Amino acid sequence: MSAESFSVRAPATSANLGPGFDCAACALGLWNELEVGPGEGVTVSGEGAGELPEGPENLALQAFALLAPVEGRRFAFANRIPLARGLGSSAAAVALGLVAGARMAGRVAGAEELLALGIAFEGHADNLAAALAGGVCLAWEDEGRVRVARVAAAPPLEPLALVPAARVGTAESRASLPGSVPHGDAAFTAGRAALLGAGAVAGDPELFAAALADRLHEPYRAPSAPLLAAVREELPGGARGATLSGSGPTVIVWAEPARAEECAAELSVRFPSELVLRPGAAATGAVQDSGA
Repeated sequence: MSAESFSVRAPATSANLGPGFDCAACALGLWNELEVGPGEGVTVSGEGAGELPEGPENLALQAFALLAPVEGRRFAFANRIPLARGLGSSAAAVALGLVAGARMAGRVAGAEELLALGIAFEGHADNLAAALAGGVCLAWEDEGRVRVARVAAAPPLEPLALVPAARVGTAESRASLPGSVPHGDAAFTAGRAALLGAGAVAGDPELFAAALADRLHEPYRAPSAPLLAAVREELPGGARGATLSGSGPTVIVWAEPARAEECAAELSVRFPSELVLRPGAAATGAVQDSGA
């Protein structure tokens, strides 16, 4: 085992991207970092300090242990992704552990290989795919194999994150979803999902903006994410739409790049109690060469 110290990083993500429930996500330029070196122990600074486990139950360490032993290593986390806000903090933790473990083991592994290893911890392929591969990703299962395709380095509209102080647990949010939806709602969402993929691949803001509507999950999560309706009722200047990020309660406001600063300023004025972030999209993920 090498005694070297090294650092890895993983981005925040916005999954369930509009109509892309459980299959589409975008990596955001907000990063958690992990430094691995010789020694013992775990430290966490920034988001989750004093709250996240600093022992074997730490999610990143569990992912690391799939590829390399944790004994004799020191793990220092610097976290910037808010917890339980729908920005993929758990996916980032798993991605950090997997990429660091692969490096420790001297193993070259692409995003799809690591996704298959980490899905048991994260459970949501779209989130973890974007955290590993970066950009706009599609994830799906093919005969028991989890697949990922990075279809664009960035979406054609700029993501702004409106982050409330309140937290929402993924399990709690999923419990609000019905077992079935009307055929008309399914057809509506399928059509918008096709537009989402086309807009991302083509870099077409008009197609992408037309896709930012959903009837599969967002209406049922609305009570725990009131900011979504508030933003959609009156879009700020320069905004072309809004989507729930992951299971919420964070809302992603999609702005014309040239007017993103104006849009962020208006959001700050209208929602002074909420955190407004302008992370942009992350073209790379925890795996610099996605291999996908």
